[in-house]
Amino acid sequence: MAYSILIVDDDKAIKDYVEAHLKCFSYKVKSAENAYEALKILKSFKADIILTDITMQGMDGLELTRKIKKTFDTDVMVMTGYSADYSYEKAIQAGASDFIFKPFRLAELDLRIKRVLREAEFKKERSKLLKELEKLAITDALTELYNSRHFFSQIKTEINRHNRYLRPLSLLILDIDFFKIYNDTWGHLEGDKVLMRIGKVINSCMRSMDTAYRYGGEEFAILLPETGLQKACMVGARIKDNICSQIFEPEPMTKRSITVSIGATELVKGEDFKSFISRTDKALYKSKETGRNKLTYIVSNPNNT
Repeated sequence: MAYSILIVDDDKAIKDYVEAHLKCFSYKVKSAENAYEALKILKSFKADIILTDITMQGMDGLELTRKIKKTFDTDVMVMTGYSADYSYEKAIQAGASDFIFKPFRLAELDLRIKRVLREAEFKKERSKLLKELEKLAITDALTELYNSRHFFSQIKTEINRHNRYLRPLSLLILDIDFFKIYNDTWGHLEGDKVLMRIGKVINSCMRSMDTAYRYGGEEFAILLPETGLQKACMVGARIKDNICSQIFEPEPMTKRSITVSIGATELVKGEDFKSFISRTDKALYKSKETGRNKLTYIVSNPNNT
């Protein structure tokens, strides 16, 4: 992999000298004579490192470093021939990754560049690992939906957003009908296959703004921001029908289908998350009590269903 370097120096002789030798080290190199030209080049040239002089006409190297760190995801190395006027601390405070005094040996410069590149790769790997760990912490391993911990965090966030912008927010909670019987008959491994398939079906039926969660053992929750109750019921009905159409084969020559019961509600003004969830649960239980394999909604008046 050829790394890219942008050299910024208003001393043409030094700029050309460093550029020629870095190309010999197999770097992809571009150069600019001042900070303004450098910022223009960076709009179309993705540099892994910017190597800039400090003392330049107009914008100096430290100010350039600050602007680069605000806008671009790249490392900056600063160089200067005036050791008494500039300090390593000032360069680091401006956002630089390293600081080198002129004159320097090109072999030393190459070693410093390689060190900065290694540290940058380590930071990227560490950031990637942290993101993966964060995802694992909020994801249900079986269904690959979000877990209940994340559900309770997200529902509070969505309610706060609703209160700020007065945009609708709806909630679906669904439960697999007679899932205990299925588990007892065919075993938990076959039951897990049902849970995994339902997770995939839910994901395929949602819109990009919706988020789905494994709420409990065989319960799932779906948050629908920017969505009134009528549209939420349409999404719920689509999920219910798609799940019902799935065919499972817990053992050879034995085919079974699964149904779900769903409760639906829309957040009302002044309602907290506990009341919101409780009302959705009541709608779910009414679906269970009145025949299962159906969707029931409850609005703000519990007697209006």
